Amino acid sequence: MSDPDTLAFYNREAPRYTISGRDGPSRDLDTFLNRLLPGARILELGCGAGRDAEHMIRRGFAVVPTDGSASMARRAQERLDMPVAVMTFDELEAEAEYDAVWCHASIHHQPGAGLPDVLARIARALKPGGWHFANFKLGEGDARDMFGRLYNFPTADALRAAYLAVPGWRIVEARTYQDGGLDKVLRDWMAVTMQKDPA
Repeated sequence: MSDPDTLAFYNREAPRYTISGRDGPSRDLDTFLNRLLPGARILELGCGAGRDAEHMIRRGFAVVPTDGSASMARRAQERLDMPVAVMTFDELEAEAEYDAVWCHASIHHQPGAGLPDVLARIARALKPGGWHFANFKLGEGDARDMFGRLYNFPTADALRAAYLAVPGWRIVEARTYQDGGLDKVLRDWMAVTMQKDPA
């Protein structure tokens, strides 16, 4: 299940949060998009204000942006001038519909106990040969930041194991780096790129 306090934060803070965000796309986005065929259909889970979706559209991809926060989804809809569905990670029911699923700084808010289910849903939503990206703040298990947002904070080994427990895809890259966030706390992160097995 999604965390109510985290969703409440984004619903409450959407106007200020989106104004304070970076202007350009996320750092890994173009590298990820370069793996895809032109016009590929991409599901974005946790689109926020629509910054990355806007960049994907400009590059010619067919984007389906979603966010669990109704306020964030409205902000993205205003920016993109297209429908943005309100959907939490555990509500994803698609089967073999997408060429890619992009999850920048989003599914790290999924409570750890539900992460295996969410990863299985993402794998199921991908077409054969499809791609997935997500990044996570590393740590030692579920905890909240100074704003009350929940993070699953996996260890690097636990995160790799969670992904590899889902059959039918492989880790293409698992890269660690350091970055901050809204709370300005420098932490270790891991960016994971997966590919589903071809048919």
